[in-house]
Amino acid sequence: MIKIVVDSSSDYTKDELKELNLKMVPLEVSIGGKHYYDGVDLDKDTFYELLTSSEEFPKTSQPSPNEFLEVFEKAKADGDEVICILLSSGLSGTYQSALLAKQMSEYENIYIVDTLSATIGIRVLVNHAVKLLKEGKSAKEIAEKINSIKDRLRILAGVDTLEYLCKGGRVSKTAAAIGGIVNIKPVITVTKEGKVDVVAKKRGTLKALSYLEDTINSYNIDDDYDIFSVYTYGEENTAKLEERLSNIKITDRIQIGPTIGAHVGPGAFGIVFVEKV
Repeated sequence: MIKIVVDSSSDYTKDELKELNLKMVPLEVSIGGKHYYDGVDLDKDTFYELLTSSEEFPKTSQPSPNEFLEVFEKAKADGDEVICILLSSGLSGTYQSALLAKQMSEYENIYIVDTLSATIGIRVLVNHAVKLLKEGKSAKEIAEKINSIKDRLRILAGVDTLEYLCKGGRVSKTAAAIGGIVNIKPVITVTKEGKVDVVAKKRGTLKALSYLEDTINSYNIDDDYDIFSVYTYGEENTAKLEERLSNIKITDRIQIGPTIGAHVGPGAFGIVFVEKV
């Protein structure tokens, strides 16, 4: 059999993991003096409530190699092949932990994909991998296909406040203070190098929405893959974006979890899609 393994940054719920037959290895989240396993004993809404009420900026820790090794050794014992589709190496050491675990397992039938993406971007790739698996593709074929798609994956999102980008060290305190005064709404993406970057700064939510609408419509979107709208905590801005993108058939609206949510805070809104070749 072929087993698909994800980490918790893919932001699947427990029910979704069960439905798709995915094995999830969680990242650890530390906030408010407590430690949680993302997606295990910390749900998304609770995370945002902690984020907005705590003075401490949350920290996420990658899974240890041993956590992946446990999964790999079971697969080896069962004679299963494994495809790991994981958080960008530009954002976390999760991918490196999995590589080390593969070496420790001394088992070759493990394919580890560095998505160079995060959160719902990973979900797009994993959902397609599940589809390919149902079509009878081999583990090697699926891993190769996902690696060929990931360069065309696009994430664009508006951020409602600079506060959390500042706390996470992505903008300076001075820039955040000035931005707050003049109501700056950054637009972020995940780059081809797998890192979060600010691509635009718009004055007010309406201008940020207009920028996203124009930018998204400039792409030739491949509707062979899922198209997701995304939000963090509060769906109002995302609903407005969907209204502007009524020409695009959005698969579903999905909530972003702690891995990226910690840096963008509540009120974020955006879309994830695959661009045509």
